[in-house]
Amino acid sequence: MPNRLNAIAEHYTIAPMAEILVVEDDEVFSRLLRMHLEDLGHEVLTAHDLEGARALLGAHHPEAVLLDQQLPDGYGLSLLEEIRSHEDAPPVIMVTGISDNSLVIEAMKAGAYDFVRKPMDELELDTTLANALKSHRLSRKVHAIRAADEPVTLNQIVGKSPTITRLLKTIGSVAASDASVLITGESGTGKEVVARAIHHHSEREGLFLPVNCSAIVENLLESELFGHEKGAFTGADRRKPGKFELAADGTLFLDEVGELPLNLQAKLLRVLQEGTFERVGGTETLRTGARIIAATNRDLSAMVREGGFREDLFYRLNVVNIELPPLRERKEDLPLLIEHLLQKINQRLHTRIRKISEAAWKLLNGYDWPGNVRELENVLTRAAVLCRDDTLTPELLGLPEGDAPLEPASSPVEEKFEPVSLDELEERHVRKVLEYTRWHKGKACEILGISRPALERRIRKYGFDRS
Repeated sequence: MPNRLNAIAEHYTIAPMAEILVVEDDEVFSRLLRMHLEDLGHEVLTAHDLEGARALLGAHHPEAVLLDQQLPDGYGLSLLEEIRSHEDAPPVIMVTGISDNSLVIEAMKAGAYDFVRKPMDELELDTTLANALKSHRLSRKVHAIRAADEPVTLNQIVGKSPTITRLLKTIGSVAASDASVLITGESGTGKEVVARAIHHHSEREGLFLPVNCSAIVENLLESELFGHEKGAFTGADRRKPGKFELAADGTLFLDEVGELPLNLQAKLLRVLQEGTFERVGGTETLRTGARIIAATNRDLSAMVREGGFREDLFYRLNVVNIELPPLRERKEDLPLLIEHLLQKINQRLHTRIRKISEAAWKLLNGYDWPGNVRELENVLTRAAVLCRDDTLTPELLGLPEGDAPLEPASSPVEEKFEPVSLDELEERHVRKVLEYTRWHKGKACEILGISRPALERRIRKYGFDRS
């Protein structure tokens, strides 16, 4: 038996600790199958009917399912169809003693990975299962690459202003190095787009993995970054690799890095200094070759002075600083940006916007764009959805109208200076955005450039009342 298992592992690379769900009403056969799979190094879940199988599928994420057809409360084919209807569905291998040949055809049509008849040959099952796991893991990896490593080239950073030209030169200069990069700028200026462009032109072999440090609750953020071992905390029912482990020799993008709590700042500093870390609840020291690109819309220097951000970490992250300009400071790029965004919106929403009326252009050009490029895209998307022909008009934009364009925030304005704290300034701005969006929290988050949990925290902090 050991020699055969070694041969299978050598040819098909069966990873230990794969979780397999066996749905079989014959308790003796189910027990034998479980023992056999556990000998191969797998963790096995067993169900004896459809109801039990659905409960286990709701609580776990098995990497493969061995499914009988004739069950006490229904047919395996119906469960097969349910499983295959979900994204990232595990492979299902039908294992049944029913001799009806039409069942084989129906099972394969419904999406079964393979069909094994009882009494089965163990080597046939082992080989089929090994290939199913290998195929599923490969498809997961391809999906992760497509989702997380969407190519972003310098051509997707739109504009011809001197500011954008300088930005492109900087990206080209730092892409090939291993230096940490800190991207700063207001919310919505395109910090992740720049980070992706740096990664794309770095020719690194690993993934680009983004982490929004403000969108994940603090007690889960450490696990998200470093992973955890099974049993490390309540709900940790299996080992989970973290982003540092998954990024390998790629790029880890830490968005809103100023939101990291101090205890995680210390652990991040160690990774930057030594390239090592441990999973939560683990003792094994792991290494990573991932490059760190961080981004923030906060003043980290001020946070360092106030004790909210570690000075040593700040200098480690800020080896190369790229400051992105707000849209109001590069209005000459607005026509190109609008053209680029409308092409993207038309493709995504299947709309056909081709023109902008003169009055609509006056509004777009005169508006101050406090939410920057992200707000511009949201305004154009809303207008495209409401538009019934190929021309955008003022009423579709939802922007404030007036006889004259709005003054850019950077232009000199005669107004009395009022010294206020940063908290008070933030409170005013968040309140205005909520009022502007009529308390549509999704739109408010887009304009402010923060996550829904971060917005909810500010609403509670400042005691906002919609009434």
